[in-house]
Amino acid sequence: MKLKTISLFILFLISNFSWSQNSTIETHKTNNGEIKIKPILHSSFVLTYNNKTVYVDPYGGANLYVGLKSPDIILITDTHGDHLDLATLDSLDTSKAIFIAPKAVKDQLKGTYFDKTEVLANGQGIHRLGFFIKAISMYNLPEEADSKHPKGRGNGYILTVDNKNIYISGDTEDIPEMRMLQNIDIAFICMNLPYTMDIKQAASAVLEFQPKIVYPFHYRGKDGFSDVKEFKNSVNSKNNTIDVRLLKWYPTN
Repeated sequence: MKLKTISLFILFLISNFSWSQNSTIETHKTNNGEIKIKPILHSSFVLTYNNKTVYVDPYGGANLYVGLKSPDIILITDTHGDHLDLATLDSLDTSKAIFIAPKAVKDQLKGTYFDKTEVLANGQGIHRLGFFIKAISMYNLPEEADSKHPKGRGNGYILTVDNKNIYISGDTEDIPEMRMLQNIDIAFICMNLPYTMDIKQAASAVLEFQPKIVYPFHYRGKDGFSDVKEFKNSVNSKNNTIDVRLLKWYPTN
């Protein structure tokens, strides 16, 4: 029985490794270079630009990051385990990385991680390594005391890379702060009930702030995967100039 369990676990690791190595790398030209984006898992991805590497919410284990450059910047959005994954952080080479996170995340870090973490509150911004990083609100509606994501605890981010503005939603619903965004070139939008929002809310928000390119991500919920194809149809039936791109964020979809 133990051998069977071990064998199944090894097969799982091999499957994840194979899938992560073969996942699409998206390339976006800027005025002075190229942004490359590689989906990892759920809401984690790796962005590279001009020999600098940014990890967003590292999650899922070191095997998903094999062959990738170690991070120069690590962005963490929230305290939940699919965003702040200490086991994955411990398995990666973070020796040269600057961590940027909300205070609630830093409060859960210790030792080197704590010392390397710079705190951004909603609305604050910072220049690091040629990037401008601004923290954006992320929270559930209606605002209630027992909300899974209360306002002010976590961060979405706008990452400005050369002439491109990249919005990372974090775990949020279709909040006013999202709907009022302007000049977003690339947007990563979550959609999974009961944690964030459904595809109708996500589509409505996207149609309002009109990013040029949208990547649905973080779409695994309690009842399986959100219908990202229907999200794409909902957006493009009303605005076919928004480029909705469906990437492979999970090994089973």
